[in-house]
Amino acid sequence: MTWHGPTFRISDGETIDGAWCLVWSKHDWLDEHHTEHLFVYADGRITRGRYEATDLAGLGRLLASGKLALDRPGARERPAEPSKWRSRSPERRTDESFLLEVADEIARLAGRPAAADRCRDAIRSYVAEPTQEHRARLRDAYLAVPAHLRVYVLGDMDRQDRPLRILVTDPGEAVDGDGPVVTEEMHRAARAYFTDQDAGVEREGKRQGVLYADDPAGVPQPPVVLHQTVYPQGWPAELGDFVLRNDYDAPFTYEGETYPTVLHGYWARSAADRDDHDRIRAAATAHEAQELGGRAARRADWPAVRLAVMAGLLRAKFGQHPRLAELLIATGEAGILYTGHSDAPYWRDEGPRGGRNWTGRLLELVRSELRAT
Repeated sequence: MTWHGPTFRISDGETIDGAWCLVWSKHDWLDEHHTEHLFVYADGRITRGRYEATDLAGLGRLLASGKLALDRPGARERPAEPSKWRSRSPERRTDESFLLEVADEIARLAGRPAAADRCRDAIRSYVAEPTQEHRARLRDAYLAVPAHLRVYVLGDMDRQDRPLRILVTDPGEAVDGDGPVVTEEMHRAARAYFTDQDAGVEREGKRQGVLYADDPAGVPQPPVVLHQTVYPQGWPAELGDFVLRNDYDAPFTYEGETYPTVLHGYWARSAADRDDHDRIRAAATAHEAQELGGRAARRADWPAVRLAVMAGLLRAKFGQHPRLAELLIATGEAGILYTGHSDAPYWRDEGPRGGRNWTGRLLELVRSELRAT
């Protein structure tokens, strides 16, 4: 089963994280099945397609009734493996093991330990202190992992979960009933495997600490959202974040030309014809400049250079208006989301719907440059 995401739903104004997978759903009137999305959420809510929500117990009833199936009905089943120990395939997924997998996915979405996390904790406890009590806890934790996912629990493509199967088998007994008879030496080798694995993880963590030494640490600031606003009576006397937007009147000079706003400069520089450039630059408002620019023929190289032009215009605006630069610097290290409806998605943020937010990203770049100087 492959889980996809991220997805979410809104409940009482709160965003609830979720994930989804595909299952087979039986038609209400016909003896046919079709694929359907099964959504699970961090609060335990489960929905399928357009049907009513349920919970883990309700999902179990749907599976037991045949209304939902994990595999296409009538599909040829994989032949049974002759030896569990020698098998390279996971155990067959059952309704019961799938319900455990769904419970794990809900726990993961909610930020709680899943069965695999508890199993890794039990491994560390047993390796650190190999007592019978810790081994019993390890056996319980391993068996709590959904059976069809156990071969993946260690993330080892070659040995799969064999070191674990050895550890949870008592000395003198055959692993899986048809594998090698466990000895104390095999237990020691299995514990050494986990010791080496932890040491490798620690080494990699230290290596990444060096490689990523400049990565920002701590909790990030909430983003600054630059909403598109209209002021029919003119810009407010008290300056605010609205001055960071590209339609704010702050005349500046860029490459020998003076523009009333960044939008004037952007659309004027995009024009292929000089007369269009001058007409756009002289527009009474930023909105009018954008309207004229959108209708004018553009330079052939505009898609390749527009990002650099926008960066240059923003540098000129804030470099020539110290008070505006102060307001930009005052946003700290927060991400800047440039929203609205008048700019193309290339330049603005559209939340879950996308948007590349290049204006916001360039404002962060200019802010960093201003702070550096």
